[in-house]
Amino acid sequence: MESMFIEIKEMIIDSLNLEDISVDEIETDAPLFSEGLGLDSIDALELGLAVKNRYGVVLSAESEEVRQHFFSVATLAAFINTQRAVSA
Repeated sequence: MESMFIEIKEMIIDSLNLEDISVDEIETDAPLFSEGLGLDSIDALELGLAVKNRYGVVLSAESEEVRQHFFSVATLAAFINTQRAVSA
């Protein structure tokens, strides 16, 4: 699972052009939004598109569960793995 965390952190950095942040600076369990990494709603849309393009996982923007899945790198990785297992 550690490799998945690194992959997601790299995807966040690349898709959101966070050139000043390294993979090591993104804590796996820290919030991605507000007090954590500080992402906003536009970042969420871009990150959702990156997840769809990279993993084939489609997210519903209206779903309250999406907010839970996007809480941290760890929750996003768990969601992606679950969705990929269901699709297989």
